[in-house]
Amino acid sequence: MTGPAAQDLSSFPPGGLAVVAGSTGAVGAEIARQIEASGRFARVIGLSRSGTSGLPFDLTDESSIAAAALAIGEASKTAPLRLVFDATGMLHEGALQPEKSWRQIDPAAMARVFAINTIGPALLMKHFLPLLAGEGKAVFATLSARVGSIGDNNLGGWYSYRAAKAALNQLVRSASIELARKRPESLCIALHPGTVESRLSEPFARSGLTVRPPQEAARLLLQTIDDLGAAQTGSFHDAEGKEIVW
Repeated sequence: MTGPAAQDLSSFPPGGLAVVAGSTGAVGAEIARQIEASGRFARVIGLSRSGTSGLPFDLTDESSIAAAALAIGEASKTAPLRLVFDATGMLHEGALQPEKSWRQIDPAAMARVFAINTIGPALLMKHFLPLLAGEGKAVFATLSARVGSIGDNNLGGWYSYRAAKAALNQLVRSASIELARKRPESLCIALHPGTVESRLSEPFARSGLTVRPPQEAARLLLQTIDDLGAAQTGSFHDAEGKEIVW
């Protein structure tokens, strides 16, 4: 593997286990590479539909998520689960594109957007939050989006994607409260990676928009995770660590 290493992730106890869901995507693959390059974790396990980078799983099939969690649970008996990074998500898919007007709202398309961006991550929380290490820092981080912020919405449009990410943010907030009761040193957080050079963002690139390569986005996201403490659980941050209004 080549590319810039992340910071040392020294806020985590050494020798833990890290899991990256969506580990074959532009951001997920680089997150996995940089976690491994940090040398802080004993093992990094990827989850992807193909299973080429670790374990196979289908974000829309709870039984496959449960099966992956079972395997991770076994692995965590020798290396505590310290980091789960959910790099899954879907902005467009074939003819399914973000709506420019309420006239374009389609129930089937909206259900698909919610299945990938909201329900899938919720199921990851359901099955992986109980596996986090009971003592010391542990983090569940999921990729949200600034357009999911209700307070920051000044343009409208993109109804399904905005709503799905706003719902994800609420799920993160609720899960963080429950998690804090059982694992007070752990965090459940939402992160906005910014616009990253990828197949997903290419159709929406525009002049004046800051577009980061995956290597830089991953480095910044991991730095943010490293910098956050238990008091910041249930929060929503951009890649530079700045908190985003709900």
